[in-house]
Amino acid sequence: MEQGRFIAFEGGEGAGKSTQARLLAEALRAAGREVVVTREPGGTAGAEAIRKLLLDTAGPNVEDGGWLPRAEALLFAAARSDHVERLIRPALAAGQWVVCDRFLDSSRAYQGGGGGLADADLLDLHRVGSLGLLPDLTLLIEVSPEEAAARIAHRDGDEADRIGGRPAEYHARVGAAFRGLAAQDPGRFAVIDGNGPREATQAAILAAVERLA
Repeated sequence: MEQGRFIAFEGGEGAGKSTQARLLAEALRAAGREVVVTREPGGTAGAEAIRKLLLDTAGPNVEDGGWLPRAEALLFAAARSDHVERLIRPALAAGQWVVCDRFLDSSRAYQGGGGGLADADLLDLHRVGSLGLLPDLTLLIEVSPEEAAARIAHRDGDEADRIGGRPAEYHARVGAAFRGLAAQDPGRFAVIDGNGPREATQAAILAAVERLA
């Protein structure tokens, strides 16, 4: 049986990852592929429980400002480990294509670039927790801060999650980290301009995915 393919969507808040992941899955299914759409943190019962701990604004540690960077990174790595072992690897082994809204590079950008943790330490956590699994293709959708802010306001109003609600300076560091990761690994990353109409972004994504055919 042919091994499946693993595609991850990355980008900052308001980039349109979830919408484009859904549209890509629809296109792949129309082309005859079996597709699993999932997200991080989440995708399995255990990982979804950890997601609530990480993102719920009414969860633990709210009075203390939320999780500190190392604890946050460990929780993300634990959720990812369960996700990889119980869902992603079995799907790939069954020949399915996995389309994931966020994966390892979000930890590298958010807990690394945003939170100041060393990239080598985050990669070590991933090596232990998920045996170093990487996507076949990582689609980094980039949008301007102004466009992202407009989309977030339309989508969420005043109800941002714990990480989405962090200061603009934090998110600027995250964006810079994503760009640095893409520059370091151009063979795995495709950088997509997400500022235009949804259809234009989708067309650029489909063109990038052709490399996996």
